[in-house]
Amino acid sequence: MEPLESTEDYLEAILRVKEKQNYVRSVDVAKLLKVSKPSVTYATKRLRESGYITMDDNGMILFTAAGEKLAIDTWTRHMTLAKLFMQLGVKEKQALEDACKVEHDLSEETFKAIQKFVDGKQKF
Repeated sequence: MEPLESTEDYLEAILRVKEKQNYVRSVDVAKLLKVSKPSVTYATKRLRESGYITMDDNGMILFTAAGEKLAIDTWTRHMTLAKLFMQLGVKEKQALEDACKVEHDLSEETFKAIQKFVDGKQKF
């Protein structure tokens, strides 16, 4: 079963926080996503039940191997799409917002073709 869009968004946010400060607390995720702490608590419960994250004794969020892979894959899609949009002349802020909307719905085949194009390995 494919992960939900919200699952990918939360994992992506956890990855971004981890890369910025090397640890992740629920409050950091809430701040990044501009959602309430209870929303993050509910989401992290679902992520734990799905096997994507664990929590340590200090309440820090840690990825499982599956969670980290999905987070990296989602972030890669996001940034590849944003690069494409910027190459087309879209301003960075808008490109990043639009990439977030599109990243979840593309087929793997279409994404791979876009990735080759953005990486300069394929031309029109």
